[in-house]
Amino acid sequence: MTKAQQKSTIPNPKRVVFCDFDGTITVEETFVGMLKHFAPELSSQLMPEMYARRLSLRSGVRQLLESIPSECYGEIVEFSRGKLMRSGLVELLDFLDAKGVDFVIVSGGLRVMVETVMGDLVDRASAIYAVELDATGPRLQVNAEFEGDTELVSKVRVMGLYEAESQVAIGDSLTDFNMALQASSVFARDRLAEYLDSQQKPYIKWDNFFDVRENLSQKWN
Repeated sequence: MTKAQQKSTIPNPKRVVFCDFDGTITVEETFVGMLKHFAPELSSQLMPEMYARRLSLRSGVRQLLESIPSECYGEIVEFSRGKLMRSGLVELLDFLDAKGVDFVIVSGGLRVMVETVMGDLVDRASAIYAVELDATGPRLQVNAEFEGDTELVSKVRVMGLYEAESQVAIGDSLTDFNMALQASSVFARDRLAEYLDSQQKPYIKWDNFFDVRENLSQKWN
């Protein structure tokens, strides 16, 4: 059984932290950058439609990924190497470990990119939920176990696997919007903050994971 198929390692945890990957753990929008690099023309057409919420992430991201030749898979992995992660992540993970709180990565992007960027830190996550790719055909094919109505990875469906009194969401963009609406408390930046403002959903602004750790430390103590 893979980590993406496991439920929380702690039965009925009181608290769970759900964290986006692209543009949240990474400093740059790594997945978006990859799509623009390997499918530039289609990205220029579809991305504005997705950000404007006229085209679902489920449809748009699938179209983009499945337009890429499978022979590019190795290049996608190489594209991911060396991408910077936002400061304070290790310290946040240490804090959550001390509190016995699961840290769950929920990404609308590619699992292989999460694993490549995070390296040894990937084992610090309780589970990773992301898009899997099949590169055996002429073009990439998407495998998404937790596909939803509008998302390739329904973050709300993933949250439903974890029974917790407090569900914390950390994110930065449109792929985190539904998760943020569902969460007990939200750390939001960039586009996600703008989307939440439009829905009058309260959130905590953050710049790095030191901010998240400090806020949670004060709240939980």
